[in-house]
Amino acid sequence: MSATPKPSNAAPRRPPERPRTGVYKWFFAWLLSKLQRHYGEEVDKRKKELLGALHGTVVEIGAGAGANLEFYPRDVRILLVEPNAHMRPYLEDAARKHDASFEIRAGTAERMEVADASVDFVVCTLVLCSVDDPEAALQEVVRVLKPGGRFIFLEHVAAAHGTETRKWQRRLRGFWRRICDGCTLDRETWARIEEAGFATCDIEHFEAENIPIAKPHIAGTATKAERAMVEV
Repeated sequence: MSATPKPSNAAPRRPPERPRTGVYKWFFAWLLSKLQRHYGEEVDKRKKELLGALHGTVVEIGAGAGANLEFYPRDVRILLVEPNAHMRPYLEDAARKHDASFEIRAGTAERMEVADASVDFVVCTLVLCSVDDPEAALQEVVRVLKPGGRFIFLEHVAAAHGTETRKWQRRLRGFWRRICDGCTLDRETWARIEEAGFATCDIEHFEAENIPIAKPHIAGTATKAERAMVEV
């Protein structure tokens, strides 16, 4: 386990970029369906641990080509929020392969078409690196979770300041975002989760060997408060 990098106070919030559409979205769906099969045993092991005991109603944000469907228990109700329509055939193929079922919900991570306080778990794996507004996405997570519900996450994140990896993440930031559908190499996602207003937050930092520039990862759970605090 690696040491927790210190968050930077100087990183400004970036305005949303022009949405990527058309052929790019089709190509990215195809590419993701190929690459997700080779992400690494380390990540798959952690997904099994995080997702294997879920129950009730689960929302997965950014379901992509269905890489997580094999890890869910068969009795959970799965709601998938995936704005790229070209992912749908790959999701259906994954569902058939793993004998899973799901419902598609419209919207984005920042604006899900899911009722307030209606789900037991929200799952997000390798997604917060790419959303335009991670703070808004995390507030949506808090909104849709039932009191006591849990946010399950696994994300690649920024390396520690001063390391060679962090320097390369900064150098490649713009290029990487363009070719990887907005993926941001040096996003300090752990800090945003800690500041999102969860009652408890358990984050583990680790390294995955699949892509050297994106080795630093986090995984864990954050729990919504059982009830709102009452001011006196």
